Amino acid sequence: MALPGLRRLDHVGFTVPDLDEAHAFLVDVLGCEYLYSLGPFERDDDWMTEHLNVHPRAVMVENRWFRCGEQAVFEVFHYSSPDQADAVPRNSDIGGHHVALYVDDLDAAVEHLRGAGVRVLAGPTASRGPAAGNRWIYFLAPWGMQFELVSAPGGKAWDREHAGENAP
Repeated sequence: MALPGLRRLDHVGFTVPDLDEAHAFLVDVLGCEYLYSLGPFERDDDWMTEHLNVHPRAVMVENRWFRCGEQAVFEVFHYSSPDQADAVPRNSDIGGHHVALYVDDLDAAVEHLRGAGVRVLAGPTASRGPAAGNRWIYFLAPWGMQFELVSAPGGKAWDREHAGENAP
């Protein structure tokens, strides 16, 4: 059975080591819109552990909200915690992840990132099989978090073959 009332993704949250650096990257390089900030927030009981699964003395120093494009909303945290790990997970690590951003012109977007000094990994790569028609490439935020650019101007093979099925 599906999750009752599920409509869409609401936001993606991630923690960064330097919120000002992340702010500059998200706004000045990616073009996100800064929305608002919250914090600080800390407790002297077990609320942080019980509600957020972090150390009970963790402090959410600040979090900032950004809109990226037409849909994505990022909640970007800066925490201070006695047990904070500083290793950024890779895709192959448990908990590894990336944020994929759709762009109309992949080549122009890659050149923009390179011009801004962003580390862009090898590619772009053209997908095959059900994802044929899609091209993608990974890049790294200044703090090492993985992002991906994707573009499929003519749609992906699977989407074209299943047009109209399960439309919202």
